[in-house]
Amino acid sequence: MRRAAKWTALAAATSLGAVALSTMPALGQQQEGPESLLPPGFGSPPPPPAPAPPPPPSGASTPRANPGSAPAATTPLTPPPPPSSTPSAAPPAPSPAPPPEEDVLDPDDFQIKYDIPPEQRRSLDQIGFLSEREGGLPVDAYGRTGGAFLNGLVRRTRGPLISRWGTIMARRALVSRTLTPENVNGADWAAARAWLLLRMGETVGARTLVQQIDAADYTNRLYEVAMPVFMASADPAGLCSVADAATQALKSNEWRTARAICAGLSGEQGRASALLTETRRRGWASGVDYLLAQKIIGAGFNGRRAVTIEWDDVQGLNAWRYGLAVATGVEPPSNLYNGYGRQVSGWRVLSAALPVPSRIQAADGAAALGTISNAAMVDLYAQAYGDDDVGDDIAARVSLLETAYAGRNQSRRMGALRDIWARGDDDAAYSMLVLTARAAALIRPAEDLNDDASNLIAAMLTAGLDTQADSWGTIVDEGSLGWALLAVGSPRSRSFDAGTIEGFADASGRQKGRLLAAGLAGLQRLSADERSDIEERLGFSLSPQNVWTRAIDGAARRGEQGTVSLLAAAGLQGSGWSAMPAAQLFHIVSALRQVGMEAEARMIAAEAVTRG
Repeated sequence: MRRAAKWTALAAATSLGAVALSTMPALGQQQEGPESLLPPGFGSPPPPPAPAPPPPPSGASTPRANPGSAPAATTPLTPPPPPSSTPSAAPPAPSPAPPPEEDVLDPDDFQIKYDIPPEQRRSLDQIGFLSEREGGLPVDAYGRTGGAFLNGLVRRTRGPLISRWGTIMARRALVSRTLTPENVNGADWAAARAWLLLRMGETVGARTLVQQIDAADYTNRLYEVAMPVFMASADPAGLCSVADAATQALKSNEWRTARAICAGLSGEQGRASALLTETRRRGWASGVDYLLAQKIIGAGFNGRRAVTIEWDDVQGLNAWRYGLAVATGVEPPSNLYNGYGRQVSGWRVLSAALPVPSRIQAADGAAALGTISNAAMVDLYAQAYGDDDVGDDIAARVSLLETAYAGRNQSRRMGALRDIWARGDDDAAYSMLVLTARAAALIRPAEDLNDDASNLIAAMLTAGLDTQADSWGTIVDEGSLGWALLAVGSPRSRSFDAGTIEGFADASGRQKGRLLAAGLAGLQRLSADERSDIEERLGFSLSPQNVWTRAIDGAARRGEQGTVSLLAAAGLQGSGWSAMPAAQLFHIVSALRQVGMEAEARMIAAEAVTRG
């Protein structure tokens, strides 16, 4: 009872931090799942109207309708036979030779393409599910920038980004309900946005964005993107509304196999068996891919297949294998995750189908990526409380986290925070700052905590708790990491001396010093003379121009928040903050500030100083 009460206190403390965060200019992440936007009555449309009969001749009596008769079908599901030019008594003409086997049609080829009445179909003129009132960008966030440029920009941004706050910023832009730019198909634009979200590790936003498009409006590009989006979300059932049309459009092996899976999930086991047999016979799926498809069909209604999955001979992982495995409760071994890319940690942490220990293991990478918030991360650890299957390392961390949030006094809470921060390096160390953000905000500023101030401030800024961090301004030493973080992360501007910035660079490294100067210059917290002085002292320049700098500066002058966000995301690619050019950070911070996104600019600058 005593430990349970303490964990309740932890939850209360986290909630208190959440309330405080909602009042901050630098907003933290929101992890609310988007609600379904399918129109009412989806899947049960009225039949298409019958064509109006020709007017009766003058004086003719109009037949009265029989109220008990059913309306005649107006659109047959199979094409009518061609009219015959021979008398009925003549023998039928010989049948034409069948088309090649690849093009043989079956009855499914003649299914109605969509069943949404025209008045309920959604427009492609505005796509997204986060309105401006709910925290999204304005509908005209891309201004006059052309669709060809934006579409190419998004497709060339590889992801995942090196910046947690860059991901938060880019996700907000990509899911916002905005006008479709000119000269680009709305479905293709949605596909490009969803594809980038997926590469950043954000499966929830990607899947919800794809679901904004009616089946009738799908393009080949959207079919291509929908497959990995739904599979990375471990939602193979999401494929079923477009599986037949996608198979005809792309003729890919995965979509062909998806038809068998969808038949099994809908309870058509006979059809599923036939399609799966054809899949294996034609080589569309083999090995573990075939076995996973067989297993998920057996998990459907009336399914009776028991399949054992062996991973010993599997050489790699992809979205298809990941999605089918997770959907059937057979998680791939951890060694297969290693070579697939950092974004998979975001997929894992957002998948409720995975066991808690696996999601906690993925949380380190996901927190550094920006796909999980502090509140969601604490909630994930809370699920491991009292679970004997999580392992000693996670259990010890859960106990420390409980003390950090709900310890009896500040000394005990501070001791637990130090132990948590001592874990790991790089992404793991940064993820521990994210995990403890609101616990750090509960620590009262005190002179005897001067040595801990930098970590406390860094932790708070990972969740956008800038006002709470600013309260440590009188505690930190000038030239320390905490001082540098408040220099760019605080909502209040301070006066700075080039010599102090140089001293910080000497103590913390030239790269951190240059990134600090770039952030301050981008926020206009350095005068022209101070900027010139620090550039000379640290041996770098913020003046170089290229195609990207001219594009982001131009978008900033036009006030296009969406264009600036996407160009900033493109500039936040690379191997890490240690290789980030200071001039690049300067243009990102400056452009965001100019379009009214100063909170994001400050948090990106603070993250650069923390991780550079």
